[in-house]
Amino acid sequence: MSPTQMLMIEHRLIEQVLNCAVEMCRRAKTEGSLNKVNAEKILDFIVNFSDRYHHSKEETHLFRMMEERGFSPYQGPTAVMRQEHDLGRGYVKQMSDSLKGAATGEKNSLVNFVENAYNFVEMLRAHIQKEDTKLYPMANNVFGHEDQIELTAAFNEVEERETALGTQTKYLALANELADFYGVHKVDLKNVQDCGSEVCGGCGG
Repeated sequence: MSPTQMLMIEHRLIEQVLNCAVEMCRRAKTEGSLNKVNAEKILDFIVNFSDRYHHSKEETHLFRMMEERGFSPYQGPTAVMRQEHDLGRGYVKQMSDSLKGAATGEKNSLVNFVENAYNFVEMLRAHIQKEDTKLYPMANNVFGHEDQIELTAAFNEVEERETALGTQTKYLALANELADFYGVHKVDLKNVQDCGSEVCGGCGG
């Protein structure tokens, strides 16, 4: 499995949690308050799996190697992806700041949480699509065999460290727990397709 294939599999799990976030917000709008426990779980997943674990592999290793092979760190695809990572962090901060009030039914806090959650989901879905269909193929086109070996080794070091911390096991279980609660389709990570068909329902969608 190539490094970009590893990242794409992680994308499918992230999309699963994004779908849960949408359903959570839909119910919150109907019920007039946010499910605090599940909101905290979703934020935990976003901060520690999507950002600390997944995005850090991209920023620290993939993007760096692309820039060493000629991509500008100030403009172009890797710069845009970094900007979108930062944009997402801003949405997540707004969600975190308004969570307490949203959970008690405070109207402005609930509106703020839901709006930022929807903005985050919309942005990250588009971001993932751009990485899967444009950025990762660009990377694979410029990386040679030795580059792929080097990047795989760097990713494996991250995997070993995070396995020791229980990261993958914890957040897979959390993602599936949320999917069960909200009736969201669970991704079969052993059979997931690169295009994301396990989430979107196939290339016809």
